[in-house]
Amino acid sequence: MHTLFPPLLKLSFLLFSFLLVVVPQARAQEASILYSQSSEVHPLLVQLRADEGSLQRFYYMQNSPEYLQRFLLLYKEYQQKLNSLDFQSLNTGARVDYLLLQRDLESKLKSLELALDEYEQVKRWVPFAEKVYALEKPRRRGANADGKQVAAELNSLEKEIEKARALLEQEERLDRDLGYRLHGVISDLRDALTGTYKFYYDYDPDFTWWVPEPYKRVDTLLTAYAELADKKGKEPAVGQQVDKSGIVGNPIGREELMRQLEYEMIPYTPEELIEVAKREFAWCDREMLKASRELGFGDDWHKALEKVKNTYVPAGEQPQAMMELYEQSVAFLKQHDLITIPPLAEETWRMQMMSPERQLVNPFFLGGETFIISYPTSTMTHEQKLMSMRGNNPHFSRATVHHELIAGHHLQMFMNDRYKAYRSFYTPFWIEGWALYWEMLLWDKNFPRSPEDRIGMLFWRMHRCARIIFSINYHLNKWTPQECIDFLVERVGHERANAEGEVRRSFEGRYGPLYQIAYMMGGLQFYALHKELVESGKMTDKQFHDAVMQENSMPVEMVRAILLNEKLPQDYKTSWKFYGTDLAAPASGKRKNAGK
Repeated sequence: MHTLFPPLLKLSFLLFSFLLVVVPQARAQEASILYSQSSEVHPLLVQLRADEGSLQRFYYMQNSPEYLQRFLLLYKEYQQKLNSLDFQSLNTGARVDYLLLQRDLESKLKSLELALDEYEQVKRWVPFAEKVYALEKPRRRGANADGKQVAAELNSLEKEIEKARALLEQEERLDRDLGYRLHGVISDLRDALTGTYKFYYDYDPDFTWWVPEPYKRVDTLLTAYAELADKKGKEPAVGQQVDKSGIVGNPIGREELMRQLEYEMIPYTPEELIEVAKREFAWCDREMLKASRELGFGDDWHKALEKVKNTYVPAGEQPQAMMELYEQSVAFLKQHDLITIPPLAEETWRMQMMSPERQLVNPFFLGGETFIISYPTSTMTHEQKLMSMRGNNPHFSRATVHHELIAGHHLQMFMNDRYKAYRSFYTPFWIEGWALYWEMLLWDKNFPRSPEDRIGMLFWRMHRCARIIFSINYHLNKWTPQECIDFLVERVGHERANAEGEVRRSFEGRYGPLYQIAYMMGGLQFYALHKELVESGKMTDKQFHDAVMQENSMPVEMVRAILLNEKLPQDYKTSWKFYGTDLAAPASGKRKNAGK
């Protein structure tokens, strides 16, 4: 006689067996994924970032001796913690974390020591600083304030600020870094007084009766004083000639260029980088001539470029034109199965229009989760409107939409938040280099559909080459800002206003001296790595690109070490000659170790 129990017992047994086998496997897989997201250095990096955040919120006056000395102590403590790890037992990813954290701690300590030295040099213009610090410190823990005494202190501060301002007025100029430091110190002092005032005002009757008027006068004086410090720091140095561009920068010289290149793990000299740029430029020239001839302009590529510039869309239609380019680029990436694109990354980016003021220094797109579009507004002059429209035509934009969105900056930031997020080794050679690399790769895969598209993409490639040449020559004290502008106009074909904005952004903004170099050089690093791993058959395009995106930001040489599983020594120095070793020889006309 049959019953239901034997089949049920059998089913229960099978289910139990499934749970015994499959669930542990799933947990093991989850653990494996979790482990791959970590390293022995991971806890230190997480703790350091949290400690930095706590201290920055408490010691918020970042130019004060209190802040600088506290962070010196913090980084020395983390050096000791890092040194306590057994480097030889670490795998490649953990060794990369160790070496980069070691490098960053050393750099941060040097920066703090430099900041303390700068403070010592500027403190004669803020002799009243200690009085402000003394007012602010008790406020953090809510100590009672004597309103009458605070008012007396502020009244005294008025006179001291006026005296210090008169002293600074006598200075012809300040060194740019000292001007920036003094501006920061004064701004910190103003913030400290504002915070103190807002804490007690209207809550403490005695304070509220005594303090408002002297506080307002001191606040006004500090605001004007900070503006004076900023102005003095932007004055040209003694003997420095300011050309008709009016741009006043701060050339750093060859020695500092070499130091910063070593920090960014670029094992080439400034002169060698210029040679790389010239070789890349030669390739661009040949391709530009091909496209120009196809359009019927012969070797006069400037005329072909003019034709492309005049394909701009009418005012009001730029967002839709950019949306169409985005859809084309993402469809191309998917068609060729080049990289994993998370649906949420596609869903959550958005557009914004750039203000006319911001367009003076950013005449082109900016990107990331927010895609910021440069295009004319009603407040611009007729010439400015045309320059903006011509400089942002659809064929030029074919190389920049995917640079700013997917698989460029938006996808980078999206993935950085989700993979090895503990890594915080920011470098423009990874950020900008990766986005530029996609311009190179998509060119090779025939993303441009017409001669006009190729000219648009080549314009940007030439622009990246030109950035290397003009920025290095400027920092070597060989070129003036005006020569840099003229070079962009004549050699690349920039609209003059756009060229001026580009050079102003490079030298008067707070960009690092290597930032403009990082686009092409970082792109060439990824390009060489793609050749080493994909063209050799070791990885597919998709495997390579996904692997890079899952390691987070770091010098590209360290990405290579991880993907090749290199056993890095503890005294590792940059050594990857990603563009070859024959740069002392003149360019032969062939593109070496780079594009096809």
